[in-house]
Amino acid sequence: MSSPANKWPTFFIVATGVFMSTLDSSMVNIALPFIMKDFHTSLADTQWVVMVYLLTITASLLFWGHLSDRLGRGRIYTTGMSIFGLGSLACAYAPTLSILVSARFLQALGAAMMMATGPAIIKETFPKEQLGRGLGLIGMAVSLGLMSGPSLGGFLLELASWHLLFLITVPLGLLFAFLAIRILPGPTHHYTGPLDWLGSLFWSCALVLLSLTLTHASSASWSVSRLLLSAGTGAAALCCFIIIETRLPHPLLTMSLFRNRLFSLAILSAVLSFMVLFAVILLIPFHLDRVLGLPPSRIGLVMLAIPSSILVISPLAGWLSDSVGARLISTLGLGISTLGVFLLTTIEASTTPLIIAGQLSLLGLGQALFLSPNSASVLSHVETSKAGAAAALLATARNLGMLLGIAQAALLFSLSFRGVTNGLDLRDFRPEHTPSFLTALHYALLGAGLSGLLGMAASWLRGNSAPHRPEDPDPAVRPSHQQS
Repeated sequence: MSSPANKWPTFFIVATGVFMSTLDSSMVNIALPFIMKDFHTSLADTQWVVMVYLLTITASLLFWGHLSDRLGRGRIYTTGMSIFGLGSLACAYAPTLSILVSARFLQALGAAMMMATGPAIIKETFPKEQLGRGLGLIGMAVSLGLMSGPSLGGFLLELASWHLLFLITVPLGLLFAFLAIRILPGPTHHYTGPLDWLGSLFWSCALVLLSLTLTHASSASWSVSRLLLSAGTGAAALCCFIIIETRLPHPLLTMSLFRNRLFSLAILSAVLSFMVLFAVILLIPFHLDRVLGLPPSRIGLVMLAIPSSILVISPLAGWLSDSVGARLISTLGLGISTLGVFLLTTIEASTTPLIIAGQLSLLGLGQALFLSPNSASVLSHVETSKAGAAAALLATARNLGMLLGIAQAALLFSLSFRGVTNGLDLRDFRPEHTPSFLTALHYALLGAGLSGLLGMAASWLRGNSAPHRPEDPDPAVRPSHQQS
């Protein structure tokens, strides 16, 4: 564990990495309609600017957490920050959509290294009785990145173009990589066993194939047999991954963690929560741009409603987590988020941006109440030697939810829009297609709302968990020498 004197410098470095990755993500979501116009590509193709970022992070998080338990979390985090900065530079000068997607892959590798190790570094730095508060402050960094992204992105889009959005994080990434080398803790070497290369391969293959299936399910270029082959191979790869992980002495994913209901249902509810959030983040900017015709800066201000709510509520949510536990607060948060999504299914062409912002605020408030208590619930129930793997799993759940939310929303929207317009894509949108757009939007948001209801059920069924004290034994995971 880091010394108390390094607590706040360490927090500042981790929070900056979180801020950069969320700032980039929120700016890119705002820019998607303009990237689509610039390259004249379909929604299915353009969404890969976001999808490849989330897919790469989701596929590699477990590996980086696995590796950080051997090489040291500070070392992995520092390398990730450097790669993220270089990837941002490559994105800024991408001349085509394919090169932009490739550069986003590099950027995502760096983001994954930071995400996999950041929460574990906070766990090692903050006393256990302050873990919820530490994660709540990280939640504030998340909200600041999300909050700055829409407004800053809208301003930069009007000032220049989307290329400039990626340049913002380049100097920050390189500067804080240098600071991280000097401040973050060195290697701890909890594990010395071999790396799980085979498990990493099957996990990555499963995610890539299943994501391709979801993305191209509405595409005329993919036949039914090709979709079935992709889905079947992806499912088979996932089954192989699970089998491998249950048999290895030092697996990529410690399957015994899921024997505890509190842990496993907290992970599931995290996936469903972020499915709800990112379905909205993907679709609403298109409504504001195509239907309401708002300029980029106004779109950014409306989308600012989500992170603004998170900024206000996150510290309170962290304090409540330390005081009363996660079950009630997390379930209430998911309920409020789901209500916000169902309210969004009622928007029409005449709905004002102010009303939409109010509904988005409700969504952000619920996400803030859910996130910090749920994260603290997961991390406070694993032993320190497994903190890297658990933090990586938590980040994997978050990014898997983002990935599935975007894929589900894009699939439902594309299928609905094509169905009511006789095969048109969103890039063909004209003002007379507004009723068809709204129909497709409502169906896609309804699907997100149903995911929210499932998340509420998973969060409540986890059971009660008393606030975790420093003197408490670790209730979810037995010491590693007993697990065999």
